[in-house]
Amino acid sequence: MASVIMEVVGNLANKLGIIIMLVFFLSRISVFKKLILKKVISPYERILLALIFGGIGILGTYFGVPIMGSIANSRIIAVMIAGILGGPVVGIGAGLIAGIHRWAINIGGFTAVACGISTVIQGGIGGYLHRRSGNKTINYRYPLTAVIAAEMLEMMMILLLASPLSVAIEVVKIIFIPMTVINSIGMVVSILFINNIFGEQEKTAAMNAQLALNIANKTLPFLRKGLNNLSAAKTTKIILSMTDIDGVSITDTKKVLSFYGSISTNLVTDRPIDNTAILDAITKGENNTVSTLGPDGRAQTIIAVPLKERNVIVGSLVLFKQGRGSIGWVEEELAFGLAQLFSTQLELSKIEEQSRLLAKAELQALQAQINPHFLFNALNTIVSYCRISPGTARKLLIDLGDILRNNLGHNGENIDLYTEIKNIKSYLNIEKARFGSRLNVKFEIQEDINCHIPPLLLQPLVENSIKHGLAPKEEGGTVVIGVTGGEGGIHIYVQDDGVGFDIESVLEQEGSGPHKKIGLKNIDKRLKNMYGNDYGLKIESHKGKGTHISMFIPNYSEGYVPMAAEEVIV
Repeated sequence: MASVIMEVVGNLANKLGIIIMLVFFLSRISVFKKLILKKVISPYERILLALIFGGIGILGTYFGVPIMGSIANSRIIAVMIAGILGGPVVGIGAGLIAGIHRWAINIGGFTAVACGISTVIQGGIGGYLHRRSGNKTINYRYPLTAVIAAEMLEMMMILLLASPLSVAIEVVKIIFIPMTVINSIGMVVSILFINNIFGEQEKTAAMNAQLALNIANKTLPFLRKGLNNLSAAKTTKIILSMTDIDGVSITDTKKVLSFYGSISTNLVTDRPIDNTAILDAITKGENNTVSTLGPDGRAQTIIAVPLKERNVIVGSLVLFKQGRGSIGWVEEELAFGLAQLFSTQLELSKIEEQSRLLAKAELQALQAQINPHFLFNALNTIVSYCRISPGTARKLLIDLGDILRNNLGHNGENIDLYTEIKNIKSYLNIEKARFGSRLNVKFEIQEDINCHIPPLLLQPLVENSIKHGLAPKEEGGTVVIGVTGGEGGIHIYVQDDGVGFDIESVLEQEGSGPHKKIGLKNIDKRLKNMYGNDYGLKIESHKGKGTHISMFIPNYSEGYVPMAAEEVIV
């Protein structure tokens, strides 16, 4: 008996090699890979898989080893793999094809019925394993255990249905161990080939993710400005140049914003969308992959993915490839990843725009707070000079006009440092006319500095020094405005020898109450928003000794010849 069993093992192992080779060649065919990796299999594809593995199961029967009116075979490998890859319908379908064939042509005599029924059940067991593995790497333990259990079930079916029973028992004694051992080995090797497909998928997915990030990095400067013809044109060109896609389009919800590619389509920039697949993706908010004929009569495949801003559909990303079914999971994952990244970039562009508008509104609020604050005092001072010194009144009116023009004439863009200094000098001319000899001002400006700074940084600081630092002192005092170069930027400071103040109490009061003070806190917040949290105001103040407020503006350019530093003279 032992020698017979070993002979069957050897013969069955030789025949198994043919089945393994078929599975290997299938695993290397790109069409088969796409079919295996698809998350949703169509009815047509289920039938195709059932036919393929049912056919391999039939070959497993023909390549079996005849034993006392039965056949030791490797049919189980094909039908169980069919179920593992395609689900219960595919597994049972392949089992029916191979099982009915086993019964109909009566190969193996008295065990035909039992083996045919067992084959169908084995396909169903494979389908059950599909629910545990899905479209991902398969754990060897499950199919290996299933093969052993399925072989035991088949032996039981032979004992129950085959006749005479005595012959059935002898057949089971001979074929059980060879079939269990060889088919277990065949299943493990086959699963190795299948897992290799999923391993390639994971590797390709990682490369796709890197490609999507590289594309998103290149498109960020354009999409951060919003979805328009220019940003769409730049983006589609970048995608086309970095992938093997034949055509790329970006649309809004109604018209084509851009199309680039060598493939023939009905899409024309700035024209309404003339493609039902794209319109369906936008209307339903779902990814849509369709194979169709292009205007030139050639087959092509389209994948359209919605673009969203805060869950609101604003357009679509569309990829084209020549050929029916030419877009597989690789292209689908790339399209999904790009659409998600682009949607995020579009949302960030909205957030950035809102931040810009908010900063502009805060700046306008600061302008509105500054101008009325000293405007009436300035006008009263000018009126007083009209009689005693018309020439001085005329100069002060010019200075006041310059201040109003500078404060109201820009939209929040950074301005040249010396433009800001000139504006401050106009402001100080008016203040010095009011305070007379009680106000002294000094500029300590380094002569080799060239930079641009946010507007209205210095004037509120100078105004605070005069109004809250020097005005309460009967004898007045001095304000020093300084700018010095440092490593990576410039230091700006405003210093006075006034009465000083309690820093915490002043900052707590700002921004509260019916009459909000937005001077120091506004400047501090603007600096931090623009340059980072390390770039806010640095304030030092001591009661009766004065105040020193400084800031650091990073990354200024050199080589500019500035105005000479000087004291303000009225």
